[in-house]
Amino acid sequence: MNLKKPTKELKKLDSFAKYSTMAFQMVIIIGVGVFGGIKLDEWLKLRFPLFTIVLSLAAVAISIYYMIKDLIKFNR
Repeated sequence: MNLKKPTKELKKLDSFAKYSTMAFQMVIIIGVGVFGGIKLDEWLKLRFPLFTIVLSLAAVAISIYYMIKDLIKFNR
């Protein structure tokens, strides 16, 4: 009986670590995309934030792709 309890708790902790890592990865990818877009718009002196919008959307798409890829890997 005592042996099953730590494994259950370890599974919960392992799942928490996996999903929180995925969340941090998404935040970093989106943050880099937004920051890069802002800096590129500033460097090119554009009035309309074209690169901010494009790189932000691309970063969201890339982070969703990595999230789905990791979810498939974790559920095997």
